[in-house]
Amino acid sequence: MANSLGRRHHKRKPMSEINVVPYIDVMLVLLVIFMTTAPLLTEGVEVDLPQASAKIVDEEQNIEKFIVSVDAQGFLYANEDEAPSEPDQLRAKAAAVLNHQPKTPFYVKGDASVPYEKVVQAMVMLQAAGVPSVGLVTEPAPEEG
Repeated sequence: MANSLGRRHHKRKPMSEINVVPYIDVMLVLLVIFMTTAPLLTEGVEVDLPQASAKIVDEEQNIEKFIVSVDAQGFLYANEDEAPSEPDQLRAKAAAVLNHQPKTPFYVKGDASVPYEKVVQAMVMLQAAGVPSVGLVTEPAPEEG
């Protein structure tokens, strides 16, 4: 059959294969993005920890820890949050974690320059949430010698 332009119409068969090259390109770009941003996500709050020669606590590596950080200005942060939390919010988070996973270890990581009162308030806040024991995070003391 010929149309008005003299060309023949052929019925096209549907393509049965998918071109995956664009998907691979997008996947590789996302992989590079995630690889470069992953180390930045685990940094959390900058806290200058006090140094102490305390015994290192042996724990199971697969148990998630709940860490309350107190920065130099006295603001409280839960785990690796970048925004400070109010004590009532932290108490609710700690209670929820404790109800969901009762064996979760709880720690307070206080900046060396923050008043001791702020660290104690963080510990009392965790105890008010029902946490049975709270640990303190420190930097190892430099070895003398």
